[in-house]
Amino acid sequence: MSLWFSCPRRVFCFLLCLLPLALRAQEVPPELGAIAGEEDLHPAPPKRELRGFWVATVANIDWPNQRGEAPEHYRREYRRLLDAGQRAGLNAVFVQIRPASDAFYKSDLEPWSKYLTGRQGKAPGENDDPLPFLIAEAHRHNMEFHAWFNPYRATMDTVTRALAPLHPYKRHPEWFIKYTSQYLYNPGLPEVRTHIKRVIMDVVRRYDIDGVHFDDYFYPYPEPGVVFHDEQAFQRYNPDNLGLADWRRQNVNTLIRDLHDSLRLAKRWVKFGISPFGVWMNKSADPNGSDTRAGQPSYSNLYADSRLWLQRGWVDYILPQLYWSTKFRLVPYATLLEWWTRNHFQRHLYVGHGTYRMLESTRSDTAWRNPSELPRQVRLNRSYPADVQGSVFFSAKSLATNPLHTTDSLREDAYRAPALVPVMPWLDSLAPRPVREMVLKRQGRTATLTWQPDLVPAADGDLAAYYVLYRFERGQVMGPNDPRRILSVVRPSSLAQPGTYTDTTATPGVAYAYYLTAVDRLHNESMPVRIFSEGKFAVEVLAAAPAATAPAASAAAGPPTSATRPGRPQPPVATAPRPQPRPAAPSAQETTKVKVKEKPRRRGFFARLFGSK
Repeated sequence: MSLWFSCPRRVFCFLLCLLPLALRAQEVPPELGAIAGEEDLHPAPPKRELRGFWVATVANIDWPNQRGEAPEHYRREYRRLLDAGQRAGLNAVFVQIRPASDAFYKSDLEPWSKYLTGRQGKAPGENDDPLPFLIAEAHRHNMEFHAWFNPYRATMDTVTRALAPLHPYKRHPEWFIKYTSQYLYNPGLPEVRTHIKRVIMDVVRRYDIDGVHFDDYFYPYPEPGVVFHDEQAFQRYNPDNLGLADWRRQNVNTLIRDLHDSLRLAKRWVKFGISPFGVWMNKSADPNGSDTRAGQPSYSNLYADSRLWLQRGWVDYILPQLYWSTKFRLVPYATLLEWWTRNHFQRHLYVGHGTYRMLESTRSDTAWRNPSELPRQVRLNRSYPADVQGSVFFSAKSLATNPLHTTDSLREDAYRAPALVPVMPWLDSLAPRPVREMVLKRQGRTATLTWQPDLVPAADGDLAAYYVLYRFERGQVMGPNDPRRILSVVRPSSLAQPGTYTDTTATPGVAYAYYLTAVDRLHNESMPVRIFSEGKFAVEVLAAAPAATAPAASAAAGPPTSATRPGRPQPPVATAPRPQPRPAAPSAQETTKVKVKEKPRRRGFFARLFGSK
């Protein structure tokens, strides 16, 4: 050491060698680089994951809070539920719009629900139709809207004199069977299947829903000593001479198949999914069943053959209700989850979680009192990344009340990063075209991005439904596969509408790269348009656009070919902004940077990482 400092020239040379490192440290703030690097060492959460909750309206479980409220009141309550879901990181809502052969929407086929207005058949105040609002508000919260129908439940009691004149019981009492303390449709009657399908397809055609959803109620859960009297239908409508159990399953299968076919013809983008009782069959009764000891398997007791529906492709997703804990010995969560991962037959598998059980004082499944139970279940789901595509929670109110702080746990950990809804390639696998142009104006801590959508549809006729904006810093792995880099999901109020987003978290002097992708309503994502901002000027104005693409063929032109598919976007060429959108002109005191790339230059830091030429 003494030898080093005995020679001033050597000390000077040593310090001179350190100078580039010092300059580089100033170029990238150490705290940002360190944070980004440490985060990238951990596996990214899934970018594609359905996260939803059920909003039950029967008996006003979740919404509305009271019957007969004014529209502004039940709208406010619904917004609060969606706000809570959005804060928790959810991207889908399943709203019960037909709880008992009644309607939460205007219908000429069935009466207004008493759970909405206080008396069946009575219209809401101001002649309001809630359903368009429910759908629009879900979309505004970046959530899919699944319309939840109970196909066979007709009443919740046996007081038929209280039914409205429009209720089908008043016109066709022969369609119904009294079972315990309620009336149910008779699934064995062809007229019943026709009516149910007609009711559902009426909603599909008139409203902009994203999915049709059934729960676990098909034939009723058996009660000791109570018989479901469908003997006459069994004798009259059984041309194949099936046994009673097989005949009942055939009746349900026929409804599922026919409804699937009708949906595909009417609106190809409307999904169809079912949430059955969690156990299809116990292994002790069927070798294809799960290693469980459930008391009411859906195949044998409810005549719901969900495994067949998946095999035949009649449903787009299955959402089994796995409301047991990981410690419940008769039906262990992990055992049943593993069975479903082997039996979803390439359709989406979402898991239904019983968050309501954390509010119960049950003694049969006390593991639900442990705040780690729900996060443990979500982690188990994610241990099957190729098979489990998401979670749905029953119900909305139980999630919003944050029992045992588990909603906080989801928001701060498992759902900390946003997620896009998984794609369904059997419905649509073609991405929309990228935005036509994107402009960035950056000044101080504010970076405003505006973009113009491509008004030419993709080869399947789809335009972009929403946009995903990513932001990257130095030290981060760059690419549109890590949801931790999603800055915002922007959904315009209508298709083909220009978009804008203001990033108020930009740090002056820090370089950023922005990715913008276009996404259609079935969540296919385009190639990104990219802008790189160095942040070294008081004002930066940059523009980018994808490479020119061949005109898209119309949807009627048949399957897309290599000539009609949108071309692969090339790295953007930064040019002076076009007239629309026009960034605000800087003042005379500002320094404005407009980057124009006219000839090949040495590839910079962002260009190397993004792969641009």
